[in-house]
Amino acid sequence: MKVLAIDDQKLVLIPLEKRLTELGYQVIIETDALKGIELYNLHSPDLVIVDMNMPSISGMEVVKYIRTHKKSSTPIMVLSGNTDDQLIIEGFDLGINDYMKKPLSLNEISARVKRLIGASIEEKDVKATTNNVLIQERCVGVVIPCYNEENRLLSKEFTDFLDKNTGYHLCFVNDGSKDNTLGVLKDIQKGREDFITVYNCEKNGGKAEAVRLGMLHMVKKEDLDYIGFLDADLSTDLTDFDNLVSTIEKSEYKIVSGSRISRMGANITKESARKIISLTINYIIRTILGMNFKDTQCGAKIFDKEVIPLVFGRKFITKWLFDVEIFMRMKRYFGLKKATTLLCEIPLKRWIHADGSKLSMKDSVKIVAQLAKIAWFYRGKKELEYKSKTKSIDYRSVIVDQK
Repeated sequence: MKVLAIDDQKLVLIPLEKRLTELGYQVIIETDALKGIELYNLHSPDLVIVDMNMPSISGMEVVKYIRTHKKSSTPIMVLSGNTDDQLIIEGFDLGINDYMKKPLSLNEISARVKRLIGASIEEKDVKATTNNVLIQERCVGVVIPCYNEENRLLSKEFTDFLDKNTGYHLCFVNDGSKDNTLGVLKDIQKGREDFITVYNCEKNGGKAEAVRLGMLHMVKKEDLDYIGFLDADLSTDLTDFDNLVSTIEKSEYKIVSGSRISRMGANITKESARKIISLTINYIIRTILGMNFKDTQCGAKIFDKEVIPLVFGRKFITKWLFDVEIFMRMKRYFGLKKATTLLCEIPLKRWIHADGSKLSMKDSVKIVAQLAKIAWFYRGKKELEYKSKTKSIDYRSVIVDQK
């Protein structure tokens, strides 16, 4: 039996295709709705699964084509994050057979497919699936800068997370490493090319530039809704990062940042001397920004896609304090009052300082000088070159400035 699945987000389609194939169905996937209609005519599937919100034509137009133009009774299931009651009623009036709201487990989707068109193979022959994997409403890119991480990279934690969490695409940026980091990253990517990108910088440019280039590379992927960055040592855990994603998708925030400041019940550890220096530096940062952020330097942040060209379009002027520059650029573009409504800080449940961090105590002293440089560079200026409406940006045309 053939199943045609149409969704503009490939990260949604791949796990769906894998699961239904395990169940013995022949699965055809397509990210373009117009091409999906062509595939419908070519293959005459036994079931069509379609998303509602797609850029070329909507899923409703696909339903209308099948029911009105083709006058076909092919079973149609809608798998969508759109929860508008009127749209759902219209769909059933047109003759859809089921409407599934994201997020939804693959197990439930499989059961609904079986109910509509029957099992493709005997139950005893079905490959056991213990994880109740969810098909998410949103797709997320995560940039992970790596410099000489051959011996610290927790490869299995990354791959296990991808196996259990759909809708994620990891972009590891090799920042001119001198060891075998690139080889380790290639091994992680093997067999997961649809979910893992390795962006290789031949020369070391520092964390700020590695993150910037990775973000500008990922923003060109059309199926991503949000893109963030995370430290390679996983001092911020991937589950905590997913909580940041949940916050931004349910709000109007454009940037959600993690905070390592301790709170009741949190498992946060750090060397006491480093903690004192960090608190002092943070006080200076709050003064410069005019914002009451407790921890601008946390290495876990998630961004609405539309502000990425704004904050990452040009090279940062400092090596370690690009996080401060991100907030400063938001402030200069939107104004202080508006910017504070677009930025959010979420306490992390867990954060552990990892041995081997590249930032030494001596480096911490230099930060004060870099903060003075930021305050001077961004003094009272307005980012006129960014004043085009961000929603009109064609992300595919973003130029990566490596000069």
